[in-house]
Amino acid sequence: MAEPADRPNTIPWPPILFLGALLAANAMRLLWPLSLDVAPMLRLFGGFVAVAALGIMGWAFLAFRAHQTSVLPHRRADALIETGPFAFSRNPIYLSESVLLTGLGLVNGSVWYWLVIPLFMLAVTRLAITREEAHLEARFGSAWRDYAARVRRWV
Repeated sequence: MAEPADRPNTIPWPPILFLGALLAANAMRLLWPLSLDVAPMLRLFGGFVAVAALGIMGWAFLAFRAHQTSVLPHRRADALIETGPFAFSRNPIYLSESVLLTGLGLVNGSVWYWLVIPLFMLAVTRLAITREEAHLEARFGSAWRDYAARVRRWV
């Protein structure tokens, strides 16, 4: 295994975990419908939540680009991003993915999306975030520790 300063992971866990959560929720929705009678206004709100989540995710991607560092979770960080959505959450992309699942649950009227969220969050924390944070501390030292003390992991 690579040292934390080299890169956080050898496998890009976050996109795999998100895709797995999305596929699991959709499969369970089709196999064992746990449907809710969601009012049209709530479905519309769910769509708004999903679009907002995608917007925050896009904002985070732009921050990576502006700081000329990799967004890929298995690549080395070349910059510590503390601005944009990273001023509010140390993990705005993972947070956005969780919010996106919430919105999709409303749009589709299915609780399966909501049931996979805690599993997704636990898996991404264990397989990615803790390793990414060790990587960032090894790379950026006290700057990372100061940032982590100021900004919460999720929200």
